[in-house]
Amino acid sequence: MIAAQDLHTEFQFPQEADSQLSSDTDLEDPDGKNARTGRGMAAKKGKKATGDKAKGGGAGKGPGAGWMNGHHQKNGMENMTLFEVVKMGKSATQSVVDDWIEAYKHDRDVALLDLINFFIQCSGCKGAVSGEMFRHMQNSEIIRKMTEEFDEDSGDYPLTLSGPQWKKFRISFCDFIAVLVRQCQYSIIYDEYMMDTVISLLTGLSDSQVRAFRHTSTLAAMKLMTALVNVALNLSINMDNTQRQYETERNKVIAKRANDRLELLLQKRKELQENQDEIENMMNAIFKGVFVHRYRDAIAEIRAICIEEIGVWMKLYSDAFLNDSYLKYVGWTMHDKQGEVRLKCLTALQGLYFNRELSARLELFTSRFKDRIVSMTLDKEYDVAVQAIKLLTLVLQSSDEVLTAEDCESVYHLVYSAHRPIAVASGEFLFKKLFSHRGPEEEGLPRRGRQSLNGSLIKTTVFFFLESELHEHGAYLVDSLWECASDLLKDWETMISLLLDEPMPGEEALTDRQETALVEIMLCAIRQACECHPPVGRGTGKRVLTAKEKKTQLDDRTRITEMFAVALPLLLAKYCVDIDKVTNLLQIPKYFDLDIYTTGRLEKHLDALLRQIWEVVDKHTDTEVLEACSTTYRYLCNEEFTIFNRVDIARSQLLDELVDKFARLVEDFLQEGEEPDEDDAYQVLSTLKKLSAFHNAHDLSKWDLFTCNYRLLNTGLQNGDMPEQIVIHTMQCTHYIILWHLAKVSDGSSLKGDMVTLRKQMRAFCLMCQRYLNSINNAVKEQAFTVLCDLLLIFSHQIMSSGREQLEPLVYTPDSSLQAELLDFILDHVFIDQDDDNSTDGQQDDEASKIEALHKRRNLLAAYCKLIIYNVVEINTGADIFKQYMRYYNDYGDIIKETMSKTRQIDKIQCAKTLILSLQKLFNEMLSDLGFNFDRSSSAFCGIKELARRFSLTFGLDQLKTREAIAMLHKDGIEFAFKEPSSQGEGGPPLNLAFLDILSEFSSKLIRQDKRTVHMYLERFMTFHMALQREDCWLPLISYRNSLQVGGDDDTMSVISGISSRGSTVRSKKSKPATSSKRKLPEVWMNREQNVQTPVMMHSPHLTSTVLKDPKKMRAEDSYSGAYAMPTEQHPQQPVPPQQQQAEARQQQERVSMHYAKMRNHMQRRGSGLMEDDEEPIVEDVMMSSEDRLEDINEGMDFDTMDIDLPASKNRRERTELKPDYFDPSSIMDESVRIFF
Repeated sequence: MIAAQDLHTEFQFPQEADSQLSSDTDLEDPDGKNARTGRGMAAKKGKKATGDKAKGGGAGKGPGAGWMNGHHQKNGMENMTLFEVVKMGKSATQSVVDDWIEAYKHDRDVALLDLINFFIQCSGCKGAVSGEMFRHMQNSEIIRKMTEEFDEDSGDYPLTLSGPQWKKFRISFCDFIAVLVRQCQYSIIYDEYMMDTVISLLTGLSDSQVRAFRHTSTLAAMKLMTALVNVALNLSINMDNTQRQYETERNKVIAKRANDRLELLLQKRKELQENQDEIENMMNAIFKGVFVHRYRDAIAEIRAICIEEIGVWMKLYSDAFLNDSYLKYVGWTMHDKQGEVRLKCLTALQGLYFNRELSARLELFTSRFKDRIVSMTLDKEYDVAVQAIKLLTLVLQSSDEVLTAEDCESVYHLVYSAHRPIAVASGEFLFKKLFSHRGPEEEGLPRRGRQSLNGSLIKTTVFFFLESELHEHGAYLVDSLWECASDLLKDWETMISLLLDEPMPGEEALTDRQETALVEIMLCAIRQACECHPPVGRGTGKRVLTAKEKKTQLDDRTRITEMFAVALPLLLAKYCVDIDKVTNLLQIPKYFDLDIYTTGRLEKHLDALLRQIWEVVDKHTDTEVLEACSTTYRYLCNEEFTIFNRVDIARSQLLDELVDKFARLVEDFLQEGEEPDEDDAYQVLSTLKKLSAFHNAHDLSKWDLFTCNYRLLNTGLQNGDMPEQIVIHTMQCTHYIILWHLAKVSDGSSLKGDMVTLRKQMRAFCLMCQRYLNSINNAVKEQAFTVLCDLLLIFSHQIMSSGREQLEPLVYTPDSSLQAELLDFILDHVFIDQDDDNSTDGQQDDEASKIEALHKRRNLLAAYCKLIIYNVVEINTGADIFKQYMRYYNDYGDIIKETMSKTRQIDKIQCAKTLILSLQKLFNEMLSDLGFNFDRSSSAFCGIKELARRFSLTFGLDQLKTREAIAMLHKDGIEFAFKEPSSQGEGGPPLNLAFLDILSEFSSKLIRQDKRTVHMYLERFMTFHMALQREDCWLPLISYRNSLQVGGDDDTMSVISGISSRGSTVRSKKSKPATSSKRKLPEVWMNREQNVQTPVMMHSPHLTSTVLKDPKKMRAEDSYSGAYAMPTEQHPQQPVPPQQQQAEARQQQERVSMHYAKMRNHMQRRGSGLMEDDEEPIVEDVMMSSEDRLEDINEGMDFDTMDIDLPASKNRRERTELKPDYFDPSSIMDESVRIFF
């Protein structure tokens, strides 16, 4: 029971001296609210007064003011129904309700009829309940009548319509019901007429098979129930107040006791008890009549409404509703198939667990459904998973002992989720679990430093990071914890102390692995503070920062610079030889505000940093460390800052030393007559690595490294004993030399002869790399291939774009031999099986090595495909790539598909010719393996057909855009099919005739006119003898001819049947002729070879099936038998005997009959399909299948032990008899929902 002092002040309590309850607006019946009349005892209807009603009610209001014949009269809005007034939303809900109450007092039947029509119209029904229907028809008859008048042309109704007006209508609709009950709570709802009628109507509508009725009435009934719960809560408070006043008065001495006041209080308490019983009956009717059935409705939105409102009831009136009899509905519905409903369950439970007093009463529910809530953290709907994690966080706050270690671990790993809301919610859970509990020994610790509270929390974060075994994702962990633990993650002072300070006596020092993890977390926290956006893969992009966020960002960057400008040199000095730590530490300076070095007088710390970087470069040969040093120098060498000269001098001194050392080492290494030892090779390689790393970010052109590098590469080719790593890094360094030289030439800052020098160096280097493609070392060949692809792309004709025509002398086009070598490399090193790849030196069993090898092969393929896309190599070289599409789909399917798409954008026709060429190559390979007498059902042939089908799908649905390309594809395919004559002589099929079966996969992409044109081109290759053949070996020709003819006049039908779906309408087949709006296919390729004899035939007769007829004038026989039609008159060169004509005529008639039967069956099937896919019926099955429910859903919950009713007043002593009420679970569970344990 909620105490009176805990209530909001919005509740209005009756005066102690009043014998009857009244509202501020004095809305009760003047004759007394206890005057209860039945439905048949309606007051006699009188004529209503006209005139405007003062807004807000008050004195001077005549009966029924504001309404005329059930229509609203206010502010010039005449003849408007209650539905229209609420929909417009121009009048305040309070004013609309007051007007209706005045009308109800004057003539309750008319007002109630208007309210009934309001619910009917809110459902989208065009009909209206008349007074005659209201008086003489039952609710079921009225609903049936309204169903008949429902508009079945559209399934939309107000609650499902989109737009701001209808969203506002839903809010106004709910507010109207709440205000109506609140304004009527002191009189009208107890007259046993209005509420009985409304509840009966809503219960009937909620059981309708019309979704609009069911949805609208369920929402209305649930909001009505919520309003009644508020009334019941108000009554309970008033009863407690009355009882307390009565006890106070009775405890007075007899001389001061007022007996008349005691009688008034007793009478008042009796009336309140009667009112509470009435409210219980109303809620009983709504709960049993609507909720129990609709919480498992077939429509997810209706189920969500029920669950959302029951959560409100349990939160508002926990004494009555917060028990297992009602919680079980929420628990069951957490297994709902729709995420929308599951989400409502979780939000309802969050409102309960948020209150610690309420959460203590959820122990049984938590123990029963905890596992389900934990499993919902992995829900396929991200919103549901987020709310499930937030709910577990609230459960964790209420009690630490509820969730087991396994439950918590299932949430912990979600901090690494790519979906940021899930990760942030998981981070909050992790923070509450690990960091929010402080023991008494932690009180009084310093705020900062190694011994501070944050010091232990940072250690805990490091331990968690290491135990999660996802060490490469520190940025994701920091981002997950950023919103709830940013103060902890920004405590860089404590982190530095943990890394630099010696541990106190008795304190356990961090291990090397823990220090590495701490450095990574520190770097990720610095990056998050300075960049203010999530890591890659988490988030849609950079968002615009607010002014407050920008100020915080600047303040953090200043703190980072001031703190790490001093600490970073010390950290580098301590961890100078540790690769992982140094690599992460060297990334910190790029987040510095370099002005602070000058304004803060920190130049000596800058010098210390530069000395440490020099020392790191001197000690390390790891590429990652050297690149980090190079990047740090590049950021510090910024001409905009005053420290530029100081840093530039240090950089120049370092590079001078490296270049001099490299030149000296190369000279010694290449001396003739001496065998270089391993130590010399190591010195050359280490220096070369450092120069390559710095050349990547800095221009070293003034040191002229090309000569030394070219000598190394040339010597390696001549002798063949050059270490592979030296060759690889020499190629990489030379590549950087070429690119920096090109950058200077492009900017116009070079000298006159620099372009000639660049052209010579680039061509010489490309020839050198081409020669290295034949190396026996795979790593060297891969490096040469990668460098070649990059240079060919950079120095292609694209280099002259954007107004750089002066660079035309630098354009380098690969010759045919180079193109062939590049293609051979791809075929030999990319399209291989995993077991054949020896590039990982025997480590193929390691899964990580396999993934790395696949990633490398994908990069090689992508480099070559870019050459195809940018037209550096011939497009037809892509045929050898495209033919691998199906076989290597899992590894390279996305790359090959994107290459086809880009190639088609460049040249549609050439792309189509390349696709058909790839199919021809596969076909030839199959013939070489299986021979010419292969089985067309073999896996090899079926694989080629499937590849053709996939190629066909890539052309899309717009046939006009790909018209010429598809036609050219068919032309090349036909020529290939008839290219090789039969080895059996003129009477046998061509050797490649089976290719027509593959080509038929593209016939659906031809428009009607082009099918006829392609068919004519096909017949130019056919002899008269071929048209008569029906053996199996000729089936590809027959099927291909059919694909060009049978669908020729049925394109429209195929499109219509393909797009038929729910809610769509079938368009008429009468449409504009396609020939009038479509451009005609160019027939250049049709006339190009008119006089050229084909390899198979001489001059074939012109068949009648190729005659273009008007489809409207063709007979059925002509339309569907053209593929087999024979000439009706003899050709002069090919006379036909009469016996053969008669036999052919009989065969022709049989084929015509067969095609007509097929056509009729097809039309019948298509017709039935349209009927089945028609508009979604408005009448439907409204209940969810019980087979979909989980078994034993309520195991462990003993509902039968509950004895539930609206709680009695705190001091109710005289209430000795309690009548059974509907809150008893045995009374609310009917046979359809009861579960036996």
